[in-house]
Amino acid sequence: MLSIKNIHKRFGSVHAMNNISLDLKPGLFGLLGPNGAGKSTLMRTLATLQKPDSGTITYNGMNIVHDPDTIRSGLGYLPQDFGVYPKMSALALLDHIAILKGIINKAERKEQIETLLQMVNLWTHKSASVATFSGGMKQRFGVAQALIGDPNLIIVDEPTAGLDPLERQRFLDILSRAGDNKIIILSTHIIEDVRDLCTDMGVMGEGELIVRGAPEDLIKNIKGQVWIKQIDNDQEVEKLKIEMQVLSTRRLRGATVVTVLNPSKPNKGWKSKDILLEDAYFAYLNGFMSNKD
Repeated sequence: MLSIKNIHKRFGSVHAMNNISLDLKPGLFGLLGPNGAGKSTLMRTLATLQKPDSGTITYNGMNIVHDPDTIRSGLGYLPQDFGVYPKMSALALLDHIAILKGIINKAERKEQIETLLQMVNLWTHKSASVATFSGGMKQRFGVAQALIGDPNLIIVDEPTAGLDPLERQRFLDILSRAGDNKIIILSTHIIEDVRDLCTDMGVMGEGELIVRGAPEDLIKNIKGQVWIKQIDNDQEVEKLKIEMQVLSTRRLRGATVVTVLNPSKPNKGWKSKDILLEDAYFAYLNGFMSNKD
């Protein structure tokens, strides 16, 4: 189990993590939040790349803040920006990373690397420089390096940003196949990634963990309270933003479709809608729902 207790982190006047507590068991956990919410700060802290100002983080009872080496051999990490050596092939770079992870036996390294390159569909590109890979190929290579050594804790930070739909689905399939016996943390601002993959999730905003629960439970909490209406007048849209709990707005054929959270039908013209995870996400992120709801 990974146990996070009351961790804080400041960068100057910015409170990047504010009293975050979270217990995670094996399985896929999705962490949703806008850019700047503090997700990457939390991921870097869990990956032992930086220490919190206060609070504790333990993995299977071991304090990884005081002794980060206790977790590093069993950790797979794909950061938001994954750098590579410009002239090394995929095969050579994975071999180098495997050595750094402590896999000394050459035959064992070779077997693992070949299996991983085939898993991420990069076997035919094994001799090419990773620097020449497309964005999707680099992300798949990033997954391969994160899985070296069969880690029990895998952290991926904004892994599908910028990927086309096919590459995104391929990436998520790889994560899904990584196994239910591992703790996998998926940090993202893309709601579909969590909806498609995770049975447990949290919403983070302004350095705080706002809510944690199963996606279907967060959706259930706003059942019967989400309404939609097409508005032709931009001034009326701005007025609604002041008067009502507006979850989202989007342009559609010259008009604006407004989605609001309200206990009952606001008035004539509003229709109930099928609730999506994004509706629940915005309800909690904007403070319209609390963790106790």
